[in-house]
Amino acid sequence: MFEKLLSSATALRRHQDGPFAAERERYLQHCSDTGATYWSLRIKCNELLWAARLLDGDAGNGLDMDGLEALADRRVVFENSGTTRRRFINITRPWLQFLGWWHEPAVPCKFQDKLDWYCLWMRDERGFTDSTIVGWRCRVRDFLIWCDAGNRELQLLQPGDIDTYSIDDCAHHRGRRTVATVAALLKNFLRFAASQSWCHSQLADAIRGPRIYAQGSLPYAPDWSDVQKLLACTVFDAPQDIRARAILMLLSIYGMRATEVATLRLDQVDWQQHVIRIFRLKRRQPQVYPLLPSMAEALARYIDTVRPSTPYPEVFIGLHSPRRPLTRAAIYKIVSSKFLELGIKVVHRGPHALRMRLTSAVLRAAVNGGNLVPTKCFDGNQSGRDCG
Repeated sequence: MFEKLLSSATALRRHQDGPFAAERERYLQHCSDTGATYWSLRIKCNELLWAARLLDGDAGNGLDMDGLEALADRRVVFENSGTTRRRFINITRPWLQFLGWWHEPAVPCKFQDKLDWYCLWMRDERGFTDSTIVGWRCRVRDFLIWCDAGNRELQLLQPGDIDTYSIDDCAHHRGRRTVATVAALLKNFLRFAASQSWCHSQLADAIRGPRIYAQGSLPYAPDWSDVQKLLACTVFDAPQDIRARAILMLLSIYGMRATEVATLRLDQVDWQQHVIRIFRLKRRQPQVYPLLPSMAEALARYIDTVRPSTPYPEVFIGLHSPRRPLTRAAIYKIVSSKFLELGIKVVHRGPHALRMRLTSAVLRAAVNGGNLVPTKCFDGNQSGRDCG
């Protein structure tokens, strides 16, 4: 890799003879494989040589942020420009992570074993999806850290403690629905904890979330005219627009969840049979849908002209290095940015709002005697009642 980046024989020899040459070259090859440009690799190559020279011989034992900051202090002695420190840290830390030499600072949690056991129970006994487990784990972990900080033992928790936590949590300006969700998942956790004799058996029953009004979030879904505006703003030739159009169509026409879009693989699109095979996360089973001509055109244009060549099987890949599959959060950002760009004023502007647009259309057709219900609701629910 050094030979591709360095034309000077002196510079090439300096990099090859420097410390950790094999480790540096392996990481640069990885960056190249994930789409890094030539000049980006050149900058990384030079900065990593500095890092290698500053590291001790036992660097393989690991380095934390304090250690990296100390290296940065020594680095700026040789070149103290305004960007030296930030550039050194931003390049060296991913290299150490790639090598497994980075010690991520961890917030200690006294109840870590119980939290891990709860996550296993959600996965194995309840069949929760990975994204649900991650979200619930973060919320429960916050609660357990709060208990630990206040020297509260689970065995001694009282309903008043739960109220105190809810008040503290609401201080972060949580919405009514978010507070209700947190109350529900805490109740779920405390019921599990009670089954393990970790806390009082009636503690979970004392939790009461706020009242959720049936029409409190209406209108949840945007108007169809707004969806058309979203699609119309992606008819241009910019790579991000071509990708966004395919994503928006999957959300608004097929009612796919953000996670289902992010995990959609190339082999799930059957071009010969003109179908899309989607694994519905909540139903835990695959579904086959017709590949509409407009959808096929949008996907084909993205895959043929924009999607980078990567070993990943997922359809949607990041446009910048490192080129990796998009996450659910990235899908949300793409959709939300389009709502903001067009100035569309809706209560919810994420992928789920577009999914609910399809649900609303199905329910309206059911009420008016239309012909959308026989499609079995593209969003993956079994009936109009389930779609609601």
